[in-house]
Amino acid sequence: MDFLAALCQSNPTLGNLERNFESHHQWLDRALEAKADLVLFPELSLTGYMLKDLTQDVAMGLEDPRVQDLVARSSDCSLVFGMVEESRDHQFFNSMVFAEGGRILHVHRKVHLPDYGIFEEGRYFASGTSFEKISSRLGDLGLMICEDAWHPTSAWLHFLQGVQVLMVPSTSPARGVDTDAAELASQRMWRVLLSAHSIQHQCWSLYCNRVGFEDGAMYWGGSLVISPFGHPLAEAEGEVESLLLHRIESDPVRRARIFTPLLRDSHPDLVRRQLARILDDRDALQAQRNEENDREQIR
Repeated sequence: MDFLAALCQSNPTLGNLERNFESHHQWLDRALEAKADLVLFPELSLTGYMLKDLTQDVAMGLEDPRVQDLVARSSDCSLVFGMVEESRDHQFFNSMVFAEGGRILHVHRKVHLPDYGIFEEGRYFASGTSFEKISSRLGDLGLMICEDAWHPTSAWLHFLQGVQVLMVPSTSPARGVDTDAAELASQRMWRVLLSAHSIQHQCWSLYCNRVGFEDGAMYWGGSLVISPFGHPLAEAEGEVESLLLHRIESDPVRRARIFTPLLRDSHPDLVRRQLARILDDRDALQAQRNEENDREQIR
């Protein structure tokens, strides 16, 4: 694993698909000129975030010609962009598309939909159901969309599958603007959260946030690259569009996982047994009893 990542800290125009598609191609031109191998856009980069009743109007199927034109650009680099995906049964998802080699390799549908404060995602979107490793030509990658990263199990499920790089596209509004602190509260919290993910899961974290204003909310940017030891190695300037470039290599992952073998000692079976009891999952509990009986008979 040795590649140049380009994080596109962009400012999508709310509901204007034509302009946003054009902008994506322009960002891709810049990233490819810099010889980027992976180009990552923020959450809902093709549509803007505060869609509300526009959600159905800007939704697209994966076979949409405009989407496929963008996917075709992945012949030159691995590409990750955000859209409102309309499924064949007409559900709507906050999705990130991972394209490589001119085709769609993976689609992550946001699992954890915030419904508090200014957020109303649960009203407009259906929830995704899985966190799956992306077996890319660049390495083993994983996607978490914004709120997904605030739930510890999201990154842990990627960790169990051997993911080396966590990609976290985001649309994070500014918090703590009215304080005298040196940085926004939202900026500090995201840096701490992503550093913790990188330390606990011994992986790179690529955080790509957007900038601009929508419906009274300001998006602060601050896109980040964090090493497997939890060190922020590159950070984009806040509040302005920026192309953040950083080289990602496998050696820091290897060193972190040799130094502290957390994956070896993770004990997912223990979690399975505990969850069966906590959730009173009778089928799982019965399966456990059957396994225990089988082990007794072998003895």
